[in-house]
Amino acid sequence: MADADLNSAAWRVPPSAYWASRPAEFTLPEKPISRYVTMRDGCRLAVDVWLPQGAAGPVPAILIHTPYYRRFAMRPGGQGESCPNAAKFRDAFVPRGYALVVVDIRGTGASFGTRDSFRSPREREDAREISDWIVSQPWSDGRIGATGISYPGAASDFLASTGHPAVRAIIPLFAVWDTWADHYYPGGVFLNRLAQVYDELMVAMDHDRRDLLGKVSYFANPDLAGPAPVDEDPDGSLVREAVAQHLGNFRMPDFITDLAFREEALPYDPNFSSAQISPYAVSHEIPKDVAIYAVSGWLDGVGYANSAIARYLTMRGNPTHLLLGPWDHGARCNVSPWRGRIEPEFALLGEMLRFFDEYLMGRSTGLRDEAPIHYFSMHGETWNAAEQWPPIPATTRLHFSGAALGTAPAGNEVAHHPSDFAWGSGEGTRYERIAAINALDYHTDWTERVAALPAYDTAPFERDMVLSGHVIADLMIASSEADASILCYISEIEADGTARYVTEGLLRALHRKEASNPPHYQSTWPYRSFHRADAKPLTPGVAERMRIPLLPTSWVFKAGSRLRFSLAGTDAHHIKQIPHGRPPVLSLHLGASALDLPLKPYQE
Repeated sequence: MADADLNSAAWRVPPSAYWASRPAEFTLPEKPISRYVTMRDGCRLAVDVWLPQGAAGPVPAILIHTPYYRRFAMRPGGQGESCPNAAKFRDAFVPRGYALVVVDIRGTGASFGTRDSFRSPREREDAREISDWIVSQPWSDGRIGATGISYPGAASDFLASTGHPAVRAIIPLFAVWDTWADHYYPGGVFLNRLAQVYDELMVAMDHDRRDLLGKVSYFANPDLAGPAPVDEDPDGSLVREAVAQHLGNFRMPDFITDLAFREEALPYDPNFSSAQISPYAVSHEIPKDVAIYAVSGWLDGVGYANSAIARYLTMRGNPTHLLLGPWDHGARCNVSPWRGRIEPEFALLGEMLRFFDEYLMGRSTGLRDEAPIHYFSMHGETWNAAEQWPPIPATTRLHFSGAALGTAPAGNEVAHHPSDFAWGSGEGTRYERIAAINALDYHTDWTERVAALPAYDTAPFERDMVLSGHVIADLMIASSEADASILCYISEIEADGTARYVTEGLLRALHRKEASNPPHYQSTWPYRSFHRADAKPLTPGVAERMRIPLLPTSWVFKAGSRLRFSLAGTDAHHIKQIPHGRPPVLSLHLGASALDLPLKPYQE
């Protein structure tokens, strides 16, 4: 099966049909205009401008603000794509009448300066100045959009928050809303491997360590020869000077562990916390006429789908759209076990083009008449349209009883589950792609891995059932230690015993206290502040209620299959031990625990 929109009734005009209706009218230049633009503090940023050849007048611009090289230099006689991060946007948008502007953020690529943090607030001000520069160019019609995958996607949020009057539309692709809770500390649990692997990637790029960068699958072409110099730097002396400055960049494991609690200031800067590196903190400064398209996938890291949904819910006063597909981070793979091929077949560029045509170029595309939300149901292998999130507003409550899940609660039974600190979810999981690890197949060994965990199963379903939204594990649970990681998994157990990974959720017990949603982070699942003041150790052996939201999904459970809930105390492949060297016994009070599931009969 494919994730293409062919024969889908979810759109009035499917993305592939819109793409086919907008053939290229212009040609790409052989190379971009490339130059330095000087910022307010004297820092020079490297900028590439790709202009549609043959356009009769000024055109709108789409900005990509990236730390992953706007363009590579190529070895003499080298072959391959010099813009692996921006090429598909260049090839899609420039021939259809847009200028594409790609900028190395300060401290990266050919730009000068050093990086003082991940998503530094300095970059937001740089984006404002780059926008001033864009609208001053003779080829600009005064309108700017922005997009990009992951880091550049969040940069488009920051650009919009500057309130620059030229910015009309942004598409944050697979982009975080809250860097703390939706990226490095999901559920308050630190992803230690992610921090280390990302640091290795950025050292390879920022220090121009080609010996290290060649080990990253995205940049394995041996003809890539470091960041491309701008036109005014023919001998590369300026880019070498810029790279020398990058040696002073921050290091991710050191930086992110200084942010041990959400929105707690750095010890050396009372005005800098995780809020300063998260788009939600400046969302109130995004003008209400800026159109926003939030895009993510069901296996997009550990929280990026939450970010897309929270962005959509928070910014509903703007023209907003939401797209959730069967994808990993960046939609490099269709993650459905029933896919026809690894590469997604969905016309994402067609959907993006329609959005920019509608809100940036000013064409009448009919997009405003479409449903605002589109999502893909795996194992049903269908696209769906919705007017609201969650698409299934009512929930089904299943109770724990013995080793089963059913409609009737148990008595006072308590199940004691020792944590196995050697257990891990494997290496083909949602965690790998977010760390730039080239995962191609997902959870292929899940049947064996989940068999090692405590399990609670429903009876076989009598008909196909679809789960769309967030499962909430409402647990009354005690720990033998004063802190613990509590990991929850949902699987489909097919009639032949094959286990299919569906979704997961995690919570550090220290952060069990819930809070009201602030205006800048709207959600339909339990919210927590993750502030130091709200963190409290457990009393060992004393049960407390913890509502743990699992990551959103849409999944069809086939007739004859069972739904399984599994519990773990760690994931040795991805998170740190909590507490160190003290595997807790998790005691689940069955009669007071339940699952709330957005579940209903499935109709194709």
